Amino acid sequence: MSDLVPAPHVPRLAVRGGGSFPVRRIYCVGRNYADHAREMGADAPASAETRGTPVFFMKPADAVVTERGVPYPPGTADLHHEVELVAAIGADAPDGVLAVERAPALVFGYAVGLDLTRRDLQAEAKRKGLPWDTAKGFDHSAPMSRLVPASEIGELAGRTLTLEVNGDVRQRATLDMMIWSVPEILHELSKLYALRAGDLVFMGTPAGVASLQPGDRCRASLDDAIVLDCEITAPRA
Repeated sequence: MSDLVPAPHVPRLAVRGGGSFPVRRIYCVGRNYADHAREMGADAPASAETRGTPVFFMKPADAVVTERGVPYPPGTADLHHEVELVAAIGADAPDGVLAVERAPALVFGYAVGLDLTRRDLQAEAKRKGLPWDTAKGFDHSAPMSRLVPASEIGELAGRTLTLEVNGDVRQRATLDMMIWSVPEILHELSKLYALRAGDLVFMGTPAGVASLQPGDRCRASLDDAIVLDCEITAPRA
């Protein structure tokens, strides 16, 4: 059967060392750092025993931005940055719930990304008790670095995630501050979705989220192992 409309473009991330990674889905974790949960007015767990379950939402795969320029989105006057570690799934998860100890074998590599957020739309939706998809899942809302194979990153716990805007540090945290680790998040996601090769998981942001304006230059990094440079450009006509 022939297609009646052109087949959609498959977003792809470049991989350090060569090749590309086709993107299937983008999962995102909310409130994975206690300090960010508190700055957003939410309760933060006091210990691992009281952390409950993660909050998940999604972005469309074509929200990925790999070019330097990131257009300021329509419909908002308060665009916020949220720097995050991104895990890329390189193999299909087995059927059923994925065991925590089996989860690391599924991770192909890591990137750093920005979960751009239309904060005013999110705040209004929260106030009304409505879903806030329009605040998160919009065009160009997921600028990302190239992927680095997991074997080149090694242990995550001691790594530092940083975002600088126009040369000033806005966000900085070590990955051991995450409430749920990468394997734990994949385990929790597998209770809700069938994880497949090509999936990306944004792992949540630390405190320090703030507004961005056209002309702002962002540098997101995981130590010196992964770097994303981008610039917020004028809204598209």
